[in-house]
Amino acid sequence: MYSLNVPLPSEITTLAADLATELPLAEERGRGEHTLVAKRLGSGDHAAYARLEAQARDSLHGQPTFEAAVTGIEQFETAATGPSPVVYLAVESPGLLALHERLCERFDAVAGVEGGDYVPHVTIARGGDADAARRLVEREIEPVRWSVEALAFFDADLGQEVSRVSLPA
Repeated sequence: MYSLNVPLPSEITTLAADLATELPLAEERGRGEHTLVAKRLGSGDHAAYARLEAQARDSLHGQPTFEAAVTGIEQFETAATGPSPVVYLAVESPGLLALHERLCERFDAVAGVEGGDYVPHVTIARGGDADAARRLVEREIEPVRWSVEALAFFDADLGQEVSRVSLPA
């Protein structure tokens, strides 16, 4: 699966990794594996990726920088796919929501997780003890704010960034 992601400040990835230690039975994301998906673009071979990236870059024309903030810890009690619960850092960003909507006009929304169901988030951990997840969700954190000045094309099969586009695009 290919996606367009928001690069994360190290403060956020460190926070997510530190919080995951409180969910010892859950599947945590390792350092460098935390993502904030703006829009899934599709799947396929390398030739498909080149086409998807070109279409996405075209859709990003004129995209300004925007602000984002991690504001709390929340959970999906039942995940759309994979183990539940999913404990995550909630992201507030009107600019990201507008970008997602714009990209949904060009690329089909993935049912259950995009379009009207899109919830910007950074996964801390999946599965494990539901009581431990509830306790972590009750914790308050200091908001972490940042300016999104680039977007990253990400190949989930390889687990790595393929390229970036600077904003404004």
